[in-house]
Amino acid sequence: QVARQSFATMPTIADGVEFDTIAREWRCKWSPDSDKASLVAAQKALESVLADVKAVDGVKGVNRVVCGGCMDFKIITSLPADKFGDWEKSTFAPESAFLDKLKSIDGITDVETQTYTIMPM
Repeated sequence: QVARQSFATMPTIADGVEFDTIAREWRCKWSPDSDKASLVAAQKALESVLADVKAVDGVKGVNRVVCGGCMDFKIITSLPADKFGDWEKSTFAPESAFLDKLKSIDGITDVETQTYTIMPM
């Protein structure tokens, strides 16, 4: 079972839709060409900033999602809702450096970001 904070103290999006965690996602598409060279390069780009991401105050987790069918490469960094605003004020550092690295890789397309809430159910 997942230990949960009392819903009474959490932010609410709508009736019954509470949350205590906000996530920032960095994503792109990679190419299977050249023995998946763009995926390998994306992983190396992640590794180059991973320590900085994990050092962000309050980070609960950093997850990587890779789909070999739709060629997704996603990094999801989650923080407590009350800590997320501080990271946002820093423009999600090292986000811009990481996204620039992705954009420079041959075979990487559709570099995007998204912010959302995430909750265990």
